[in-house]
Amino acid sequence: MLTSLLVPYIFFSLPSGLFSFLRGDVGKWIAFIVVVLRLFFPRHFPDWLEMPGSLILLLVVAPNFFAVTLKDSLVGVFICLLIGCYLLQEHIRASGGFRNSFTQSNGISNTIGIILLLVYPVWALVLHFV
Repeated sequence: MLTSLLVPYIFFSLPSGLFSFLRGDVGKWIAFIVVVLRLFFPRHFPDWLEMPGSLILLLVVAPNFFAVTLKDSLVGVFICLLIGCYLLQEHIRASGGFRNSFTQSNGISNTIGIILLLVYPVWALVLHFV
């Protein structure tokens, strides 16, 4: 499954305070350390740091148009909704159906986790239109 789609999802759904904190000097230093580790010590760079490192790099180098304009608008909410729907559809397809997605090992937790990805964009749409 394309779990790297979680990076733009988190980018668009990150709370504003944490978003601005990670876009500042702290995020630049973390991104610098990630790039140095990845370039000069590739064998010692753990696989579990790939997606968080990508997220930090995206946060730091994203133009202001994406970081400010799209993040706090309906476009960002719709992007999160599309990513959540796509991941749920791919998970159900890989499991062999909705019923089978709950019966496989880790099926319940994975399915519920992906369904929870849909909570933020749906709630943001409800709040926007009410």
